[in-house]
Amino acid sequence: MNIENLTIASFKKGLEEKTFSVEEITEAFLKRIKEDNKEIGAYLSVFEKEASDRARRVDEGIKRGEALKNLTGVPIALKDNMLLEGTKTTAASKILKSYRAAYDATVVRKLKNEKAVILGKTNMDEFAMGASTENSAFYVTQNPYDTSRVPGGSSGGSAAAVAGNLALAALGSDTGGSIRQPAAFCGVVGMKPTYGAVSRFGLIDMASSLDQIGPITKTVEDAAIVFNAIRGKDSYDPTSVEKEYNEDITKPDFDEVKKLVIGIPKEYFIDGLSHEVKKGVEKAMGRFKKLGISFKEVTLPHTSYALSCYYIIMPAEVSTNLARFDGIRYERTKDDVKNLKDVYFKTKGEGFGAEAKRRILLGTFVLSSGYHDAYYAKAQKVRRLITDDFRKVFEGVDVILAPTTPTTAFKVGEKKDPLSMYLSDIFTVSANLAGLPAISIPVKKYIKGNGELPVGFQLIGKHFHEPDILSLGMLYEKETS
Repeated sequence: MNIENLTIASFKKGLEEKTFSVEEITEAFLKRIKEDNKEIGAYLSVFEKEASDRARRVDEGIKRGEALKNLTGVPIALKDNMLLEGTKTTAASKILKSYRAAYDATVVRKLKNEKAVILGKTNMDEFAMGASTENSAFYVTQNPYDTSRVPGGSSGGSAAAVAGNLALAALGSDTGGSIRQPAAFCGVVGMKPTYGAVSRFGLIDMASSLDQIGPITKTVEDAAIVFNAIRGKDSYDPTSVEKEYNEDITKPDFDEVKKLVIGIPKEYFIDGLSHEVKKGVEKAMGRFKKLGISFKEVTLPHTSYALSCYYIIMPAEVSTNLARFDGIRYERTKDDVKNLKDVYFKTKGEGFGAEAKRRILLGTFVLSSGYHDAYYAKAQKVRRLITDDFRKVFEGVDVILAPTTPTTAFKVGEKKDPLSMYLSDIFTVSANLAGLPAISIPVKKYIKGNGELPVGFQLIGKHFHEPDILSLGMLYEKETS
């Protein structure tokens, strides 16, 4: 079964025309996982029997005349920080190595309601802390385009699964670029919705004011389909919002789309941007111009402070959220302890990896007495200035176009200095700080094995204006395919 060119949209058409069954496609993906996952390391766990059984049940429902939904039978993967009842959910950390989820995350429940087939849980940086998936407690994931290179992070396993044809789509989480950056490195589409557009209930928190769940797919159209299925208000997540869109976001009016104005922020085209990325993004801009899209140069003056601001706010929230992993709840310390202090030190000392410890210590420091106002409070003020920059710019443009990453995928083990790793997020963190929707799109269709590494460009939209960035992305795909 040829699954390389399959998309969610073409999958549904194939089911309608009875070209194949859900079970046949599911088995083809499971076979591919068996063949390739050992080399790529995209999955931490694969639900072979459960996926096969579900595919069979979905086929039986189709035979009974049940209506096909947009995700009916779609083989999809979950990042391993999303709860799936009864399955191991580790967040790629030893501290949760045996934890089994007691309930489904809201996005998982919605996928089940759509009759999607969940293939397994994907590898990630521990507790979503990283930009390379090298920080997983279990193993490193490789980039399908060059297995000597990283797939990006923290949703590297999800991006590698889609790029390597080990899943038709996947869900990731994005705190500072963790969907978009690996999507760019792996030549796939990755979308971070507006903060609050998708419920975070059942997502293992990293930084609660920044985290957002979103799709990683082969096409922008597929990203729109998945987003449509998982979005919406959830009574279990008070930060979620109900937003009704006037149009079908999967079927835009391209004549109207061409009236949108794209802003180009000069602060995103700086020294340190690699030649390959600069050339790729300029190529994407040229294609939009040929389509008649208007461009306008804009300025986001506080962009230079975004990374520093992010690496104060995010660790502060990390230190608070990870305090729950204390050896009493979730994983329990069983031996060699004499008192409560021993429980804490043994659990956290042996359970957390180096990057998690680094961020916990940094976050605890910036929240501590005497330093809170100097660091954390000031960072929150800068966050407001960054948000205001976007608000002012969006008075004159509809969408912002920028590089997703400063470089293409780097070699495994290349970035030994944590600061150089953090710079991978330089173009993505601002959208999280401001809570804006953003999507990374490949400049073109890349071919594995020819030595060329993927480059992604990023479209950032106004709050709850996902249709703008999705429709522009679909127009780009339509005209460049």
